[in-house]
Amino acid sequence: MWGIIPAAGRGTRMQPLGFSKELLPLGSRDEGGEEHPLAVSEHLLERMVLSGADKICFVIAPGKTDILHYFGGRYSKADILYAVQPEPLGLCDSLFRSVHVLDRNDDVLIGLPDTVWFPKTAYLELPRCGLAFVLFPVQQPELFDAVVTDERNRVIEIQVKSAEPKTRWVWGAIKLTGAVFQDLHHLWIARQRADEYLGTLVNAYLKAGGEAFGFKVGTAYADVGTPTGYRDAIRALSPPPPAIEYQGFIAQFGDTAGRPGSC
Repeated sequence: MWGIIPAAGRGTRMQPLGFSKELLPLGSRDEGGEEHPLAVSEHLLERMVLSGADKICFVIAPGKTDILHYFGGRYSKADILYAVQPEPLGLCDSLFRSVHVLDRNDDVLIGLPDTVWFPKTAYLELPRCGLAFVLFPVQQPELFDAVVTDERNRVIEIQVKSAEPKTRWVWGAIKLTGAVFQDLHHLWIARQRADEYLGTLVNAYLKAGGEAFGFKVGTAYADVGTPTGYRDAIRALSPPPPAIEYQGFIAQFGDTAGRPGSC
């Protein structure tokens, strides 16, 4: 299974950093009793490997060699290779830089390296049905790609940064087959590579007779590409406050559960 990570963006909303935004420190992990900081993109790699990815393709810009130096050729159980997007021509162009390493029979996971989302197992809750989106509820869907679905989880339309979206559910991760990935690439070429955003390409794919599904299994989503999103992600990764015992009463915060779907 492949994981495709488009990491060629310039990250202008978080600059000047002096390094790629995908390497922003966010959270930590325990290694043999010692605590080590995590880069934000490691949260996505962790979720991909957990879901079965054994090959990861980072798509980077020519100047983002710090990502290559940081990750090298392997992460956990997955081998890593790198593709280069020479110019910042949008998400579609970035994703399709990896098309030549994929086979039509492959399973493919796509995620954005400057996001943190829950549950960690969201990819595993998606069935293998060609093209499936993990959907997350957000407070400002107009800043994202809102996904309108019907009662059978079929995608009706993706509203790309619409001023008045019809839903607050946005896509944050994708699972698809290599066959659909290649079909989307062929359609993008036929449309003169005009689609910068994946949402507009998927809308054209739907109009041409393709199918896509969206599942509302996400519970939390933070875009770390902005200072506000970075603070949201820090809060999401912070441990819950301990139970407070006061005069025989215990106050404690709870969690929400996802809602699995089916094709």
